[in-house]
Amino acid sequence: MIIRSNREFRSQFHQLGKNDCIIRELNLKNCEESLFLDLVERGVTLFPPAISQQLSRSKCLQAVVFAPFMLPLTTVVKSRHEMILCIEKYGAHKIGPVITKHDRLDCGLGINLWKDIEDTFNATCFGGLSYPFVIQPFQERATDMRVIIIGDYTESYWRNNPSSFRNNLHFGGQSQKATLSEEQKKFCTEVMHRGKFPYAHIDILITEDGRHFLSEISLSGGIRGAQITPAEYKIRIREIQNKFVRDFTTSL
Repeated sequence: MIIRSNREFRSQFHQLGKNDCIIRELNLKNCEESLFLDLVERGVTLFPPAISQQLSRSKCLQAVVFAPFMLPLTTVVKSRHEMILCIEKYGAHKIGPVITKHDRLDCGLGINLWKDIEDTFNATCFGGLSYPFVIQPFQERATDMRVIIIGDYTESYWRNNPSSFRNNLHFGGQSQKATLSEEQKKFCTEVMHRGKFPYAHIDILITEDGRHFLSEISLSGGIRGAQITPAEYKIRIREIQNKFVRDFTTSL
């Protein structure tokens, strides 16, 4: 059985097994994400793979799985105890301003800039910031690059907002076509392989001294600023899905 809609997934959920395949991102609530594990344990094939879907949903999970690719000292904070440990670690490295990222917010809505980590701690103590969240050192003069990879299609562009440190184009940022170096291409390939992403929107943080780190990754996202059109984007995604279905049915 090939499942292509969330409605069909819901109606057939208890009948799904090892000869079945779900070809779409599942619209699961946060409290339902354990269903990914249930499906995998029952041998159901998911495309995109379950791990990529979960990573796409959670910035905290990304910070754990992709830690080797991210800015040093990027940390997931889940409790007040872990916050204190983070204060000690950041203090030892003399880190000043920091960024926090809410686990489930997109479009720049969950990113906050703090004067220092003590201000962040105060916010958690008085209810202004809820656990869990991601915290990392603020890179004031870093460059933000968005990379879109769909099969053999790749494009990249800078994102910048002269009025805010948030470079998201949804809230006034500007974009310009960028050239992806061979090293950066290899970096993106390694990130996608680690998270089993068949296609992706990848945000790369490029520091003032030229180093590059993963900011975040998603299976889908806005294409404002990109050269690819919405129609072509959908066609390319569907082509990848259809190829996977052909390969899957052939293997049965």
